[in-house]
Amino acid sequence: MNSTEWIIIFLIFQIVYFISTWKLYIKAGEKPFFSLIPFYNLIILMKIIKRPKWWTVLLFIPVINLLMIGVVITEVLRSFGKRSNLDTVIGLATLGGYVTYINYFGKINYIKNRDLTNKTWLGEFIHSLIFAVVAATIVHNYFIQPYIIPTGSLEKTLLIGDFLFVSKFHYGARVPTTPISFPMVHDTIPIIKKRSYLKFPQLPYFRLPGFKKIKRNEIVVFNWPADTVRRFFVREKGVKKPIDKKSNYVKRCVGLPGDSLEIINGYVYIDNNKNILPERAKIQFSYKIYNSKGISSKDLIQNNIENFNRKFKIKNISQSIYNSIKNEIIGVISNDSNNFIVVTNSSGFSKELIKKNGINAVELLEKNKELTLSVNEFKKLKKTNLFDSIIQNISYNKGYYLNSFPNDISYNWNEDNFGPILIPKKGMEVKLTTDNIFLYKKIIKDYEKNILSQIENVFYVNGIKSDSYTFKKDYFWMMGDNRHKSEDSRFWGFVPDDHIVGKPVLIWFSIKGINDGIKNWRIRWDRLMTTVKGEGEPISFFPYFILSIILWQLIVFIKKKQLK
Repeated sequence: MNSTEWIIIFLIFQIVYFISTWKLYIKAGEKPFFSLIPFYNLIILMKIIKRPKWWTVLLFIPVINLLMIGVVITEVLRSFGKRSNLDTVIGLATLGGYVTYINYFGKINYIKNRDLTNKTWLGEFIHSLIFAVVAATIVHNYFIQPYIIPTGSLEKTLLIGDFLFVSKFHYGARVPTTPISFPMVHDTIPIIKKRSYLKFPQLPYFRLPGFKKIKRNEIVVFNWPADTVRRFFVREKGVKKPIDKKSNYVKRCVGLPGDSLEIINGYVYIDNNKNILPERAKIQFSYKIYNSKGISSKDLIQNNIENFNRKFKIKNISQSIYNSIKNEIIGVISNDSNNFIVVTNSSGFSKELIKKNGINAVELLEKNKELTLSVNEFKKLKKTNLFDSIIQNISYNKGYYLNSFPNDISYNWNEDNFGPILIPKKGMEVKLTTDNIFLYKKIIKDYEKNILSQIENVFYVNGIKSDSYTFKKDYFWMMGDNRHKSEDSRFWGFVPDDHIVGKPVLIWFSIKGINDGIKNWRIRWDRLMTTVKGEGEPISFFPYFILSIILWQLIVFIKKKQLK
């Protein structure tokens, strides 16, 4: 919806509001034309229902106003003597239509000095619950949002199972563009698994002022431009969602508006200079290791390498034994009872499990194994001389792949060797050619809402012949540190500035094995209450937090004792 349409809707609302309430204003001792004056009419309404004026502000905050409208309808009915549960149900079910009815046909009297306290515990509970949800939703939408790391694209820096607090106010909180939405959830209502919002209407994009801009190499949470997560690394038709309801992603911003970016053998270069990552960033690649005598899992574990799989042959497989180990295996290579081979993660089978169930399991040593290693892990492992060779997997062979951005056979880029590509900046003008149109057509058509057409080698933007285009937004290039296990801008392109959600600032909780079932969960105590940004190894502030709580309680206890 454009601004003109919103103004028309606003004016219609004011007229309907005046028709529905002007007699009630008279009953309350106010001038009837007050109900026709935008904004002021709601301030007077707060006076009529004996509620604070700041409630008026809540009526204009998207999502919050849905809750507040129901509260105000109930308060209006009670102010004019309609206090029964039936009155409340009718008022809410008719979306305020009952207020219009009593305005013309109801025999009502304004209760000037009505008691504002709830008469029942249920009423008090509902009142408290609504305002708890209102407060939590304001914090969630405009200040801090909790977030869970679900994948390993930033592994070693942010781990699967990290619970983050994401700041909305660093870059400026984005006002929700979807005003009719279930509070405190993203795109799906839990349990019932239904869509949590209505696609219509949509508010114009607006962001509150922030106190900083995105810096290169910062970790950023944003809405995935490709619309939804269904299957990673698979191109398929996306589910169209409003911007603020698209799937949340967290990546590192390696490219800023105006940068010229190129990827050479997996490393990012900005304006022909190798990008220097911060100390805490642990870039990772896929490596192939080889040992003619077989690769020992014990050697890998002793060198703190855990992200690999193991193969076991179960010599005495039976249904009862299978039932005891099925939660530990991640795949079955052979289900032949005489040659039953399974795959586990690096933990394998615990000694307790083997002893308890009498399992005869023999690990099959592999000569070749794929590992994901940070650069430092690679250097450390190479110095051990435990393996015949350790080679980084780099795709040197260029082909015209549709999986890589811009998803056109004109570009022979891949995840390790990509670009160069110019990242658009607001106000930047680019010449349109048959060579670069595939890089920018999604921006021109989808992100900046233009009609783009091409007749032979001539381009038309909104029906006007154009040999250049000026960008209206800033764009960013997002990548994961786990370079071979990250679906990022290399696959779906630029991230518009209106898709930016916020900045991760604190890991407040962390669970190892969060995807392996509750019984396998392990709390990472050393990561509790650690900052995302900083130099050196993260330091947990959890002990200091607990100590401050103890000291606070001790002070309270001493003061109480002194008072006695």
